[in-house]
Amino acid sequence: MSEPRISRFEFQLLDKLWELGPCSIREIQESLPEKDRPAYTTVQTMIYRLEEKGAVCRVKKIGNAHLFEANVSRQAVHHRLIGDLLSLLGGSAAPVMSHLVETGKLTLADVKELEKKLEAAEKIS
Repeated sequence: MSEPRISRFEFQLLDKLWELGPCSIREIQESLPEKDRPAYTTVQTMIYRLEEKGAVCRVKKIGNAHLFEANVSRQAVHHRLIGDLLSLLGGSAAPVMSHLVETGKLTLADVKELEKKLEAAEKIS
């Protein structure tokens, strides 16, 4: 099964689930920044959409409240988002790497760590 496409707001909700663990919609909604906090029903709708996509699941019911947890890992979502970005760029990582260097978000230490990972990957294959 391929990982579901996740919007920015859905990612924010998943991030709260990864941080908090199993929790209710109310707990998710109240954990969001108070400034511009979405309404409970908005969070509820988005959690239900994430459930339909298979990204979250209900794990327990306490009274009238369902507890939800992430059904996908942060790494899996990152892989999907990065794959989608690379696909938009024709499959080449060069524009991304160039941008990261130009903005100072990719350091020499990062490059050295990546070299180690590439060398390890080459040994495996």
